[in-house]
Amino acid sequence: MDARFATETAALATEARHWRRACAALGDLEVSASPASWRELESYLGLSVRASLGGQARRLTAQADRTIFTIKGATTQTDLKTARAELLTLRRRYSRAEAMVDFYCDAVNTRTNPRLAAVLRGLDALAVHSMDQVLRPLGIDTPSVLTYLDKGMGASILRAGARLWDASLSPAAAIKITRHNLWQPTSLVHETGHQVAHLTGWTKELAAALHAALAPRSPIAAAAWQSWASEVAADVYAFCLLGYAPVPALATVVDGPSSQVFRMPFGDPHPVSALRVQLNAALCRAWFGQGPWDALAARWQARHPLTQAPSDVAAIMAASMPLLPAIVDVCTRMPMRAFHGVPLSTLADPRRVSPGELTRLADRAGASLYTSTHLQRVEPMRILALTVLRGLESSTAPSEMETWLRRMGGGDRVAA
Repeated sequence: MDARFATETAALATEARHWRRACAALGDLEVSASPASWRELESYLGLSVRASLGGQARRLTAQADRTIFTIKGATTQTDLKTARAELLTLRRRYSRAEAMVDFYCDAVNTRTNPRLAAVLRGLDALAVHSMDQVLRPLGIDTPSVLTYLDKGMGASILRAGARLWDASLSPAAAIKITRHNLWQPTSLVHETGHQVAHLTGWTKELAAALHAALAPRSPIAAAAWQSWASEVAADVYAFCLLGYAPVPALATVVDGPSSQVFRMPFGDPHPVSALRVQLNAALCRAWFGQGPWDALAARWQARHPLTQAPSDVAAIMAASMPLLPAIVDVCTRMPMRAFHGVPLSTLADPRRVSPGELTRLADRAGASLYTSTHLQRVEPMRILALTVLRGLESSTAPSEMETWLRRMGGGDRVAA
């Protein structure tokens, strides 16, 4: 064995031991997230996340051990090339696993503050309920949810069951709640709509249904709405569970200069913002009749006249506006295989969250609206919608929302 071979073998062994130590250290999750933050998770959620992330670290460490064994057994230059290839693969997989560990631990660390932790536990519970309402009748298990607070304009989700580097699945749906919308968290249900659409296979079916319904009247609109099906599904899901409540927050988030509102980047799954707002207003109009959504839609048309849109976007807008009632029907009234042959509105009836029904709920509940364990258990979506709509008239954060979310998360005792 020549000196060059021995030197290379020793160097590879040193590098492999380094990555072996790094892989093993990934399993020490309390380095990345404080013990206090882990304790603020519901036990089942914390165990699930920790078990998944710890499993990744153990599998990586085992791979590092195999690479070290390969290096020790090398007797030829070909063996060393094989060992180096294994080492580079280990590095890549470590980077992916590290990103996943950091992502979940950063999310857990947003619970360092006990007050915020209690609110986020309430949002965890709301997210699970928003999916369970549709998934349970379909015989699909509802995944765990870990919500976390972050900056930015829009919410987002890392779906439960997303495929990780080693073919394992992400342990829980991780949903970002933006700081500015913490007290009107309707985007939570938009994000769980993405998870439901994925688990049921609704997105692909909806895309095909939209194209089939619109193509005879406008091929250009049919192609656009087919490409937007994933985000349309999430918006429609939030509407069916919360009614008008998500629409003002959505309009606030997607607003901006007309150049931005009419922007249509290639491959973006979101509808053009101007059309997205009009679709949400059309959903309300189709199910509830006249209401404040009409004024919002008119305000947006005045604020962002079609003359400000690029020609390709203007063509899609002009073709789509008369088709909005048909799009609403496809999304909410058309039977879908994803929902075992019934429309989404059969499983989540928008009429239950009409303004009149929400007012009747408030009148019947009276002072017990935010304190009754029964209402907390059976009406969380309607209470969320009602509280968000009430908060639109306030310039300060609604104390009722925080108190109720803390109770939803088990932070306070509630009356029967």
